[in-house]
Amino acid sequence: MEDPVKHTLKRQLRRLTTERPYQIVAASAAALAIATTTGAMLTTADDAPAGQRTATTVAEMRSDVAASRGEVREASPSASAAPTTAAPATTAASPAAKASSNPDLTRKPERPKPPATKVLDYDYEAQNTYYNCGPAATRNALSAAGVDRTQNELGAELGTTEMGTNSALDTTRVLNAEVKGSPYRTRMFAGAPSPAQMDQLQADVVKAITDGRGVVANVVGDATDTNGGWHSYGGGHYIAVVGYKDNGRTVRIADSANPADASYWITTINLANWIASRGYSA
Repeated sequence: MEDPVKHTLKRQLRRLTTERPYQIVAASAAALAIATTTGAMLTTADDAPAGQRTATTVAEMRSDVAASRGEVREASPSASAAPTTAAPATTAASPAAKASSNPDLTRKPERPKPPATKVLDYDYEAQNTYYNCGPAATRNALSAAGVDRTQNELGAELGTTEMGTNSALDTTRVLNAEVKGSPYRTRMFAGAPSPAQMDQLQADVVKAITDGRGVVANVVGDATDTNGGWHSYGGGHYIAVVGYKDNGRTVRIADSANPADASYWITTINLANWIASRGYSA
């Protein structure tokens, strides 16, 4: 009689061979171990007689198991096969974008360096009344910009009376009404000018003359020009600045008070002190 244990093992092996090869992974580990150690012959899927059994070797069985395990591993992606995130494509910046982000490309063109010396081409006219120095100085300055107005017309706009013209605020207002872009600004001195105010006067004169505009200054007291000439206006006076030299350290004055001494040079420092407590339009 066949050993019951041996008979049981054969039945277990027979059941295993009835499954598809790739399903052997799910079989009992103990049955696989017995099949390996005994080298038993496996039967085919049907219950054919012992003489028609197919001699399936353990090596073939292992091959089927390995194949079935390979299928399982392929179904479960490993960590090494984890998908990688593609780097986002870099969009090339357009020339306009590069220009807007590059300060060297967006920087405004630098203003040309002013000349060391410049005198405007202007039309001189002496004041037609003793109190019309304000309108006359304004007229002479405007003539350099190509604006032709009479002293009487400008006097009405300035509010000039026999007491004269009030201040540089009025000359600035009228000059801006006549010159495109309203470029004039008023600088007032509360008292004696500081070094910074002297430097500002020099810069303002150079800029205005370089732009083709005359400057109008309200002066009071005495001043000496570069030739030693003495000019005194105790009650106040208006003059036009129509040029400069030595980079603005010396300025050219158009003075409407005396046609015999219609123009002269004066240092910018002397002009600043002459304007003390008054102001100018530039």
